[in-house]
Amino acid sequence: MALAAEHTTQYLQSISKPTEIHWTHVFDIGEEVPVSGIYRCFFCSDEITSNKGDKFPPQNKTQHECDSKPVQWQLVVMTQTKGPNT
Repeated sequence: MALAAEHTTQYLQSISKPTEIHWTHVFDIGEEVPVSGIYRCFFCSDEITSNKGDKFPPQNKTQHECDSKPVQWQLVVMTQTKGPNT
């Protein structure tokens, strides 16, 4: 679970009913990351940070505890970035 210190929660904004595809879709290994942020494996709950335009990474067997389940990523926290890829 992504954590935030109490004094940094002022920088977080909650979305009550997100409808954008990057919030609702579960992404597979190798798909392009749609927005920069923190993503969580849908099955094992491991978290990664990924940048917009990169590919979602695989996890090796020591990281991915549910061998029978695929590695799939879901957006947990979207980060606000500035630059040519935003």
